[in-house]
Amino acid sequence: MNEVKIPKRLTTALVNSLTAGVVPRVGLEHVAVGRRAEVDAILRDMDNIAEGGAGFKFITGRYGSGKSFLLQTFRNYAMDRDFVVADADLSPERRLVGTKGQGLATYRELMTHLSTRTRPDGGALEAILQKWIAGLQQSAMQEKGLRPNDAGLHEEVEQRIFTVTSQMQSLVHGFDFAKVLSVYWNGYKLGDDDRKQAALRWLRGEIPTKTEARRELEVGVIIDDDNWYDYMKLWAEFTAKIGYKGLLLFIDEAVNLYKITNSVSRQSNYEKLLTMFNDTMQGKAEHLGIFIGGTPQFVEDERRGLFSYEALRSRLIEGRYAGSGFANYSGPIIKLEMLSSEEIFILLEKLTRIHATHYGYEPAVGSGEIITFMENAAGRLGADELLTPREVIRDYMDLLHTLHQNPGITFEQLVGERSVKPADADPDEVSDFLAEFEL
Repeated sequence: MNEVKIPKRLTTALVNSLTAGVVPRVGLEHVAVGRRAEVDAILRDMDNIAEGGAGFKFITGRYGSGKSFLLQTFRNYAMDRDFVVADADLSPERRLVGTKGQGLATYRELMTHLSTRTRPDGGALEAILQKWIAGLQQSAMQEKGLRPNDAGLHEEVEQRIFTVTSQMQSLVHGFDFAKVLSVYWNGYKLGDDDRKQAALRWLRGEIPTKTEARRELEVGVIIDDDNWYDYMKLWAEFTAKIGYKGLLLFIDEAVNLYKITNSVSRQSNYEKLLTMFNDTMQGKAEHLGIFIGGTPQFVEDERRGLFSYEALRSRLIEGRYAGSGFANYSGPIIKLEMLSSEEIFILLEKLTRIHATHYGYEPAVGSGEIITFMENAAGRLGADELLTPREVIRDYMDLLHTLHQNPGITFEQLVGERSVKPADADPDEVSDFLAEFEL
């Protein structure tokens, strides 16, 4: 079982995250099982977005079913395909719109987590701008035969920057966005860190007043609660113009919109969702993908969920044929079913190997023990309603930690006698046992 060669950095992230019941940011490919159809559907969306289209998907599933894991998996796939990505969890303080700046707070969170393949952990804003300018300098030197100290280099780069920004000035807020990019370039050119930082603060939505924006940047607007989504569309256009495939937003915990008690505020957030949905579906946005994770209740509850807002309900409700119980991954909603017993089994095998690799021991938990653990989990009171992959993973990691840290304790003492013997059972025998029950 020691054939798995995973760097210590990744095993550390996986073991720590999964033990705590949270989704790891890295190494997901080592624990991914199932979800092939869902992944293929999103990859097709990414291809369309890269060609200048736009996409919007709701990923729904009950708590612990793997929504966040899947969104994080999509995020990693996107970075590998040279998209710029940003992710945020909604909360009472972060919404799509709000009277206390909750929409702007979501924008700031997304910009904090702005990531690329070379900067996967967020904070990529300045790196993106610097890469863009450095690329322009390099191409100008190659095409014009210029040297780094030639007086004409800055002028040539400035012209190329103007070519990109002028194309954006006809878009909503595009003129001011382009002007701030020019301010950043001037700060870069002159070595003026104050100008660069002022431009970055504006782009991150951190300049609080128009007065301050005029004073520092000679721009009469700021990014705020009402217009932040317009700037996300600008970022999508800009990233595509400077060599990336586009911008993908991953917004999780949308159930927090469902939990808004004030009906007017809740409907305002749903209206913003409708705007985002329409923009992407009707071609009003380019190179932009929006993926939102939430519970089925958040979508389908006709009293407080998205289906309470008729304009959204009419767009999201399943058609006659998909609604007959057949899968349709091309629609606006991807509904996650629970992992099958076979998929859970494969996942636990992977966790066994990762745990052993991380701590440097030969795993003693085999097929028989895994099946016994699964039967034990499925047999708990109410497990048919309450048991989720998250709970199974957390309990299994707890079991592996306990066995490793207490050499005198046996698996049988903790869980019970094995259902399949020996530990590494015949695959057909394992399949027969897995077919007898579903988690």
